[in-house]
Amino acid sequence: MNDSELARFFLSLVLLLIGALGGGLVFERLKLPRVIGEIAGGIVLGPSVLGLVSSEAHKWLFAGFPAQGALLSAFYWLGLVLLMFTAGFKMQTEGMEGSGRIIPALVIGALVVPFACGYAGAPLFADAQAGDDLAFKLVMGIAVGVTSIPVISRIFLDLGLMNSSFARNIIGAATIQDLILWSMLAIATAVQNGDAADAGGIGRVIAVNLAFVIVSLFFAPAAARAIRRSVFGKFSEASLTGYTMLLCLVFVAAASLLKVNVIFAALLAGLVMARFPSRHLAPVKQHIADISIWFFVPIYFALVGLRLDLAHQFDGPLTLFFIVASTAIKLVSCTIAARAAGTDWARAFDYGVAMNTRGGPGIVLASVAYAAGIIDERMFTALVLASILTSLATGLWLRWRLARDSEAFAEFAKPPAAGMRGAASLASTIADLLVRFSRSSPGRDRHAAAKPSGPGPDGPELSKQSNERNELLPKGRFAH
Repeated sequence: MNDSELARFFLSLVLLLIGALGGGLVFERLKLPRVIGEIAGGIVLGPSVLGLVSSEAHKWLFAGFPAQGALLSAFYWLGLVLLMFTAGFKMQTEGMEGSGRIIPALVIGALVVPFACGYAGAPLFADAQAGDDLAFKLVMGIAVGVTSIPVISRIFLDLGLMNSSFARNIIGAATIQDLILWSMLAIATAVQNGDAADAGGIGRVIAVNLAFVIVSLFFAPAAARAIRRSVFGKFSEASLTGYTMLLCLVFVAAASLLKVNVIFAALLAGLVMARFPSRHLAPVKQHIADISIWFFVPIYFALVGLRLDLAHQFDGPLTLFFIVASTAIKLVSCTIAARAAGTDWARAFDYGVAMNTRGGPGIVLASVAYAAGIIDERMFTALVLASILTSLATGLWLRWRLARDSEAFAEFAKPPAAGMRGAASLASTIADLLVRFSRSSPGRDRHAAAKPSGPGPDGPELSKQSNERNELLPKGRFAH
C-alpha cells in the first residue's frame, strides 16, 4: 500500500465516522434511535445516494484500490465484535426477579411462536436464499423472533420508563430470548460452513457450542483470574484494558478454531467479564465501552448503511411481505401471551409493540447471515430495513401512548391464566438460572457485595456522555 492509498483509506474512515456521528446526532435530536442515524449516514455515503450522484466519487472513496475493501471489512468485523463484547459485560438480570408471570409468557410469545413461524415460512422467501436450506430456515426463524435490548432500552430512557415494571419485563424477556437466538445463529453459520451436513454433524455442532458456553461461563472466569495472577500478572497490572481486550480476542480466536460463531463468542467473553469484581474492572469496562460506542461501533453501522444499495438491491414486494408478516406474527403472538399472563388488552398490545423492536441485533443478524452466504443482498436489505422501521414504530407508539395517558405503563399484578402455567415453566426456569448466575459471580468478596452500588452491574454511574450515547448497549437499566 502506497502513501496515496493509505491517505484514501484514512479519508474513507474519517467520512464514515463523520457521517455516522452526524447522522446519529440528528436522529437523537429528533428523539429517534441514534443507531438509525448512524446507518443513515452510511446510506448517504453509499451507492444509494452518493453512488447515484457520482459513482466515480463513491468508487474513489470506498473502492479505489484492491486492499481497501479488506481493510474496511476488518473495521466492520472489529466493530461488530466490540459491540457484542460490550453488550455482554453490560448485561444484567436483576430486573427479572419478581416478574415470573409475564417474562415466561413474553419469552414464549416473542421467541417460540415467532421462531417456529419463521422457520416454517422460510420457503416463502426461497428466492432470497443463497446458502444451505437448514441454515436459511434457522436465520428466518431468528429474524422473526429477534428483539433489540439496546434500542428499546434507549426508548425507555428517553420516555422515563426505565424503572417501570413494564420496561423490566421487556428487558428480562429479551435477554433470555437473545441469548437463545445467538446460540441458534452459531448453529446456522456452522451448518452453512458445512460443519453440520447431517443429523450427526448437527449434534456435534450443538455439543461443541454447548461445551463452549459451559466452559466460558463456569470455568473461564477462574482460569482468567489464575492466568492474570501468574503468567500475565505484570502485564495485566500495567494495562487492565489490554488484558481485557486480550481476553475478548482469545475467545474470538478460540471460537474460530472450534468453528463457533465469533459474534456469539464475543458475547460470551463479555458475560465472562461481567463476573469479575466490579471494583477492579468498572473503569476498564467504561473505557472499552467509550472507545467502542464512539468509534468502532459507529463505523460498523455506517458500513452497514454503505453496503445497502437501495437502487439495485431493494426488492419492494419481498421487503414489504417480510416486514408485514413478521411484525404481525410477533405482535399477535406477544399480545396474546401477555394477555394470557394477566395484563389487559391495551397493555398486552404495548408488550407486543415493544417486543417487535429489532434494532441492532436484527442488523447484526443480517450482517452475519449475509457474510456467511446464507441470504442474498435483497434479504439483507429487507432485514436491515425491518430493523430500522420496527425501531421507529416502537418509539413513536410508546411516545404517543404516554402522551395520551401518563399512567399508561403502571403495572397491575394479575394472576396468570391457568393455561400459561405449564407452558411458561421452561422459560421461568431459564430466568431463575440467569438471576442466580448473575448473583453467584465467583471472586466477589463480602465487602464488595455489601457495598452500595449504582444502578448497573458495574457499580458506579456511567458518564453522562455514555448514557446519552448508549442506546447500543444494555444498561442498568439495559440499553444497537
